Amino acid sequence: MLWRSRLEFRKHVLPNGLEIVAECNAEAHSTALGFFVQAGSRDESDDVAGVSHFLEHMVFKGTPTRSADDVNREFDAMGANNNAFTSEEHTVYYASVLPEYQTDALRLLGDMMRPALREEDFDTEKQVIIEEIRMYEDQPPFGADDKIKAAYFGRHPLARSVLGTVDSITGLKVEAMRNYFERRYSPANMSLVATGRVDFDALVNTTAEVCGQWRPYPTGRELTEATGESGLRCLHKPSATLEYVLQLSSGPAAADPRRHAAKILATVLGDDSGSRLYWELVDSGLAEQASLSHYDYQGVGLFMTYMTCEAEAAAENLERIAKIYRAAETTGIAPAELAQAKSKIKSRVVLSSERPRGRLFNVGGNWLQRHVYRTIDEDLRAFDAVTVDDVAGLLAEFPLSRAMVMAVGPLAEM
Repeated sequence: MLWRSRLEFRKHVLPNGLEIVAECNAEAHSTALGFFVQAGSRDESDDVAGVSHFLEHMVFKGTPTRSADDVNREFDAMGANNNAFTSEEHTVYYASVLPEYQTDALRLLGDMMRPALREEDFDTEKQVIIEEIRMYEDQPPFGADDKIKAAYFGRHPLARSVLGTVDSITGLKVEAMRNYFERRYSPANMSLVATGRVDFDALVNTTAEVCGQWRPYPTGRELTEATGESGLRCLHKPSATLEYVLQLSSGPAAADPRRHAAKILATVLGDDSGSRLYWELVDSGLAEQASLSHYDYQGVGLFMTYMTCEAEAAAENLERIAKIYRAAETTGIAPAELAQAKSKIKSRVVLSSERPRGRLFNVGGNWLQRHVYRTIDEDLRAFDAVTVDDVAGLLAEFPLSRAMVMAVGPLAEM
């Protein structure tokens, strides 16, 4: 596949440090653009836990020149597909539009990046966030993801919940949010990313006009080493009808080239169809869900196993998972499994890249995590290059059998 023949990567940096990166595709029929901010739960302190996600909500509450209704109406008038999300490491605000609305969308998104942060909006939205946290705790899988990360990471910043806690959000003051915003939304800590049919010169000119006066503030991210804990913990939820079991173990981080082998291993062992976990647990009816995924953060990587089943089957199913992982560590994976996993992953890479919005998250994510631009061909070649020996070496360094396990559901103990 010769994707690069029709894709052009361009970059520009404003004097205040804001980076503008774009993958321009003259054959595309839409334009996607977004502000990628290095602000997530790992950048917070315990007293402001959840402020990154809370701030994401506040950005949509208006600016000094636009109300919240103005923001919504202008996106609607463009026919935009827009949204935002917050993770442990990033907050992203994006819109997909027809190419003729590139400038309008950029002006609106750029204005949103300097929100009003009005105290009355803050007080109202605080209650929305608190209800969201309570809902997350009350519905399956009852915050299991946050709980196992807290147990696994201990005092590491990645242990913090993206949502925060009821106590941290209740105690948060608007001035603390404003101070956090000033540091983390500094132009040098953000990137404007665009993909699809992009007029790059117009993109740069409009960005300079809208964002060029943003004041830079010193900021950064401390990448502390994580030593994952192991063990088994049960959280008793008598109201649950199923047992929800999560398992975390160490894996390659975002800058580690072995992350490609990790994605292949997760596909062989725990893809949602045709994997070892699927055939052993799901197809047989022993579990409703069973999967393995790899997550790569800056300086830290994780394998996460997720399984749901009847409570009385949970212990035996955990042992079945352990046997599958021990077998992989002992004998590796078969060439046929490797080939099938490569086909699955490469198909997903290509299919997700056919729309500019899919490329936006790929280009933007690579830029924030590794500060590199990767073509589709480069991603495909990286997966093609993985061998069964690479996967065996990965398992020797990152054994899945050494893990933290969290069970949430009817069982008081396991």
